[in-house]
Amino acid sequence: MSDTEQKLSVVLPEDGEFEDAGLRAQFVYRDLGIGDATGGNYHAHIIKAKTADGPKVGLHRHGRIDFQLVYILKGWMRFWYEGRGETVAPAGTCILQPPGIQHDVLEWSDDLELLEVTSPRDFTTEALEDAAAE
Repeated sequence: MSDTEQKLSVVLPEDGEFEDAGLRAQFVYRDLGIGDATGGNYHAHIIKAKTADGPKVGLHRHGRIDFQLVYILKGWMRFWYEGRGETVAPAGTCILQPPGIQHDVLEWSDDLELLEVTSPRDFTTEALEDAAAE
């Protein structure tokens, strides 16, 4: 598929379920079909918290990524970003995470739901030493 070739994709709420098959064990993911429709050039999914308890995410950064947008639909998250520090993101917050930015997800609400859009669909994640105390 070329960089500009895309297929129509309409994914209704009843067309998919939340699954554990995602980057983080603390969350469940519902694929919105964008990856297949764009030949992997883009990806979009809804992420929900399983619970606010349990293991935290840890400091990390993503590689081989050109675009990452996070939009909080419900609940809230508390992030740490390189160059900014801690940020509490309530519902309605839109975050553009530049490629390679160091960040951590420190805390989230039980009812968290967010939309994440990336380009490309497949990217890398590198765990880093904790810098939240900086």
